[in-house]
Amino acid sequence: MVLDRLTLTNFKNCAEADIDLCGNVNCFVGNNGAGKTNLLDAVYYLSFCKSYFNPVDSQNIRFGQDFFAIHGHYGDDTVSCILRRGQPKQMRWNKKVCKTLMEHIGRLPLVIVSPSDQTLITGGSDVRRKFVDGVLSQTDKPYLDHLVQYSKALEQRNRLLKQMWEDRIWEEGMVQVWDEQLVRHGEYLYERRKRFVDDFRPLFSRYYAAIAGADEPGQIAYSYDGQPLDLQLLASRQADKYSQYTNVGPHKDDFLFLLSSDGDTSLTVKRFGSQGQQKSFALALKLAQFQYMNDCLGVKPILLLDDIFDKLDLIRVKQLVSLVGSERFGQVLLTDTQPGRVQAIFDELPQLEHRVFQVQKGEFHELGR
Repeated sequence: MVLDRLTLTNFKNCAEADIDLCGNVNCFVGNNGAGKTNLLDAVYYLSFCKSYFNPVDSQNIRFGQDFFAIHGHYGDDTVSCILRRGQPKQMRWNKKVCKTLMEHIGRLPLVIVSPSDQTLITGGSDVRRKFVDGVLSQTDKPYLDHLVQYSKALEQRNRLLKQMWEDRIWEEGMVQVWDEQLVRHGEYLYERRKRFVDDFRPLFSRYYAAIAGADEPGQIAYSYDGQPLDLQLLASRQADKYSQYTNVGPHKDDFLFLLSSDGDTSLTVKRFGSQGQQKSFALALKLAQFQYMNDCLGVKPILLLDDIFDKLDLIRVKQLVSLVGSERFGQVLLTDTQPGRVQAIFDELPQLEHRVFQVQKGEFHELGR
């Protein structure tokens, strides 16, 4: 998967840009706030139909303008994301409007690594579920369909619970209607997540060992209620009635990151891991995600690395760039604040195809290749 050319209009702080990219490592350097991360976010939009950093689409339109447009050229295919104020967002594939955004998800596999990834370790279970859901949504179309339908049924059931509480009534049959929908779609989510963790675990362990050292174990586990979902819902009925919320189901699951090779679920990296271990876990998760998607799809995803060199010495930065620039990976777009550091790395790795762009106030100027 290679993005040959990216064209932006009125996206965040960028008025206009037309950038030709190489198929290996593309580096964008500049001060904080210059617009480096905005470019990566534009590429993310083309894969996921949304921003990685700001969920409010209208706030990604350049100040004082009425629309933004992002166009990407992937070989013979052209992909566009266009948003006008007050109108629905449009995704276009070879100039044809996608009927739904869900139709587009998975066409352009992508993995992003950013400083915010540490919330995978330190944040709540919703962050980890979102990560797993994002991986499976790109590699398993039925999973995405079931996830969307489960979310809709959950929203309707919660709305019903709240309405019945306000009206001081209880309609068992109406609740059962939505229970059946949750069971139908939720059981698929359970089974697919279990299989994902089984397949993902050895990939994660291998990358974590490579980053943190072979003597330091690391594991991932799926934490969920083992009972069938219909029995969970039945047992939770009274609690749901009074809380006006669905207390059980796949939307309550968690994924545990453990400092134990024997699966001891008490030794979570969130609670016992050092900052270095937490950062290593987050990076290993994303590199394992890349490998998993490559294995499933037979296509190397685009890899976005946003400001991940912070607090790394030059030797470690060189090792990381050499790794992601190898044949194991595909096209890479990365950002950095230090042009001299980037140039020193590429001087030592002359065999690595690369392009370097200076970013200033939303403008992009190529420095060299």
